[in-house]
Amino acid sequence: MTLPTPEDMPVAFARAWAARDADALAALFAEDADFVNVVGLWWHDRAAIRAAHHYGLTTFFRDSRLRVGRVKTRDLGGRAAVVQARMHLSGQLAPDGSKAGPRTTLFLFVMERRTDGWICVAAQNGEVIAGAETHLSGPQGTTPQDYR
Repeated sequence: MTLPTPEDMPVAFARAWAARDADALAALFAEDADFVNVVGLWWHDRAAIRAAHHYGLTTFFRDSRLRVGRVKTRDLGGRAAVVQARMHLSGQLAPDGSKAGPRTTLFLFVMERRTDGWICVAAQNGEVIAGAETHLSGPQGTTPQDYR
């Protein structure tokens, strides 16, 4: 499925998420698209993107809400564009079944113009952690860190 403009991607992604429709979500991506999630899991094609999102949307994200915040688009010469979108997630389920707190992420979508519209060829989702500027790895794992 192609989109009329690159900046339509975040809203289309959020709509598919709200509908719990992994097929519609995956259709926003090219067959050979790449998707990197917030913990660095890297899916290398539409089928893998669909499978991963179907799993999440039917389990720990089944009651979640994804809201689009600020969107910024950079045209890269008419055939390509980069879309950045702040997304706000609420209603994720914790492993014990309780509701987790809200999260904010920053998506980066690389969009390509095709003859019938725009499609996503790569996406990466990064966690926004207030008050942190990097991660620090130690014996207890990786934790957000601020050096100021």
